[in-house]
Amino acid sequence: MNFRIADTFTDSLARLAGDEQKAVKTTAFDLQINPANPGLSFHKLDKARDKNFWSVRVSSDIRLIVHRATGSLLLCYVDHHDRAYAWAERRKLEVHPQTGAAQLVEIRERIEEIAVPVYVEVAQPAPAKPLLFAQRADSE
Repeated sequence: MNFRIADTFTDSLARLAGDEQKAVKTTAFDLQINPANPGLSFHKLDKARDKNFWSVRVSSDIRLIVHRATGSLLLCYVDHHDRAYAWAERRKLEVHPQTGAAQLVEIRERIEEIAVPVYVEVAQPAPAKPLLFAQRADSE
């Protein structure tokens, strides 16, 4: 099995505290030695854009995001539980069309408010009718 480490993983690892880094490195080493180890708690991420993103439990709060495909395992990101899951929900692994290199792509959603004109019918006042005896003088 090919074992790879993404730049995003090393960057996110550097932002963790010392004890957390040590636990992550131990888990990453265990993954490299035996990815099928039953002690590793793999959890499929349902809300992730990429169906191959999995979460590995490092501690009660730290999660390791991996891209698990047939014959390969890529360490993608590590952070506290909610932030790690949010990271995976906004990204997916794609192959660059020209170079063929794998790249983690961030998917940004944009919500636009579209103004829809509302047409309101305004009742036109009826044209004024001439008075019935307007052509007659008051003396008649």
